[in-house]
Amino acid sequence: MIRAYKFLLRPTVRQEQALREMLRDHCSLYNAALQERRDAYRHSSKTTIQYGQQSAQLKEIRSFDPERQGRWSFSSQQATLRRLNKAFTAFYRRIKAGQAPGYPRFKGAGHFDTVEFPKDGDGCRWNSTPHITQTRVRLQGVGHVRVHQHRPVRGRVKTISVKREGHRWYVVLACDEVSAEPLPATGSIVGIDMGTVHFFTDSNGNHEPNPRFLASMADGLTAAQQHLSTFPKRTRQRTKKHRAAARKAAKLHAKIRRQRLDHHHKTALALVREHDVIGHEVLNTAGMTKAPAPKPDPGQTGGFLPNGAAAKAGLNKNILDAGWGQFLGILAQKAESAARRVIPVDARNTSRTCPTTTGGCGHVSGENRVTQAKFECVACGLVDNADRVGALNVLHRAGLVLCDSA
Repeated sequence: MIRAYKFLLRPTVRQEQALREMLRDHCSLYNAALQERRDAYRHSSKTTIQYGQQSAQLKEIRSFDPERQGRWSFSSQQATLRRLNKAFTAFYRRIKAGQAPGYPRFKGAGHFDTVEFPKDGDGCRWNSTPHITQTRVRLQGVGHVRVHQHRPVRGRVKTISVKREGHRWYVVLACDEVSAEPLPATGSIVGIDMGTVHFFTDSNGNHEPNPRFLASMADGLTAAQQHLSTFPKRTRQRTKKHRAAARKAAKLHAKIRRQRLDHHHKTALALVREHDVIGHEVLNTAGMTKAPAPKPDPGQTGGFLPNGAAAKAGLNKNILDAGWGQFLGILAQKAESAARRVIPVDARNTSRTCPTTTGGCGHVSGENRVTQAKFECVACGLVDNADRVGALNVLHRAGLVLCDSA
């Protein structure tokens, strides 16, 4: 298996200054390479420059500017150029697919937050001995930085990345050959139905509360963002007060993100420990959170009819606050590590189908869903919680997949 480990760095004042300079210089390299591609395409009969051509110039760039570019790892600079090449590859792929792609953009100093070292030992050194607590990581041009390693690293370290999040610094290790640690079998199989009122409801009728981290901090976040919006959007030189307001808003967003991630990890771990097989719906979160299309008013030129955009915006906010996609991804990873099985099933009509597993008739109708919380079959009269009905149908479909694969 492939796994990633993320540990907090505790740099000194000088090391933190060096880390900021490393990000700044890699950002400068990224933007210069992007400018070279733009100029070549515009002025040389639409000539395209590839990664290999730009990588071959690195030696000359490092010798020309030894103080800014020559002090950093050669392989990390190659990774930055590959990052730009990946953006162009995705750009051309979307063009061929007939989509509306965005051209790769220049990176601002505050939006270039990651430097990757493609190989352990090349510009970055991590102690790869398993089950050993590592206290420092060596970074070329920075030194030996203290690491808060809260758990042992398993497998073989392949790539190392240094990441900035606000005023915090992290090291991210990508490891392969990570062996599974199977948990004792429980003989339990469960289906879960994701929601916004409850985070999820399982087929046993248990409701997992939705913590609503964004809503709980809405007042403080609104005040911080309103204060930030009082400053001009485009200023040549940001003031000290503007930077402080931006840091405050970013700090609140980061706290919400960490709370949500912690909740997802703990909830997924509890599910994996209690059940051998877990079924869930395949959810298209991006499609579910799209804004409704405008409805032109045929009786008024330039007018529009009500389309429920305000109500849909509130629902979209709740869906994104719940973070279904992140949770299901974490659940799949933990299940793989514990030798459990997660089965995604088709989500269509799960809350509109009368469940046959509890004596229902299997009738499918939108009228079966009386309210958000109540299910009442119009054919057989079965009454149950609507979320539990959805979880039961998910469990049934997961059981069919399990039988087919046996």
